[in-house]
Amino acid sequence: MKYEIQGGNLPVVVCSVEDGETMITESGGMSWMSPNIEMSTTGGGGVGKMFGRLFAGEHLFQNRYTAHGGGMIAFASSFPGAIRAVEIAPGREIVVQKSAFLASQEGVELSVFFQKKAGAGFFGGEGFIMQKLSGSGTAFLELDGATVEYDLSAGQQILVSTGHIAMMDATCTMDVQAVKGVKNILFGGEGLFNTVITGPGHVVLQTMPLSKFASQLIPYLPTQTSSSGN
Repeated sequence: MKYEIQGGNLPVVVCSVEDGETMITESGGMSWMSPNIEMSTTGGGGVGKMFGRLFAGEHLFQNRYTAHGGGMIAFASSFPGAIRAVEIAPGREIVVQKSAFLASQEGVELSVFFQKKAGAGFFGGEGFIMQKLSGSGTAFLELDGATVEYDLSAGQQILVSTGHIAMMDATCTMDVQAVKGVKNILFGGEGLFNTVITGPGHVVLQTMPLSKFASQLIPYLPTQTSSSGN
């Protein structure tokens, strides 16, 4: 499989697949493809994995696209930002934000990832449940806005505001840290907690989380008013 990411801030990944090669995406993830590619919808590993994907922000079912002869298939991002290709291999597993998975080769497995420390999920803003990618192959992730990357050494930490964690190596851990000071909590606008990521591992942060973008639009949305008839 060869691929090219196009489209700038409104990206799409166009994949050239060989005869018999299969790509996997969530329901509704395909944008366009050549006519010799066949689609089949599956549960992707049984009821347990289906509901695990649902908890992780994905759909119950997955679509499999298999080429009969060489073909082309494209997957577009659903939000302005970036599409990132990552190589998954045994010992090279990654953890990503909810709904980050776009598509992958057949050998990549998508599963639910629970934070070991409950506080990191309930108060950290990144969600108690995230996605874990394992297996072997190339996976494509859609990230919100631009990205900034850090390599953390063992024990090195970085504090991250809610929603800005896009992906990290599975070797990293997450916890929460309360914002200090009553005035900071009430008037600082940063919430009650920050997320603490501890290395070792690679961390990718995103500049414009979808949740933050949506909250910025709320003041500009029209309000509905009800009227009573005579």
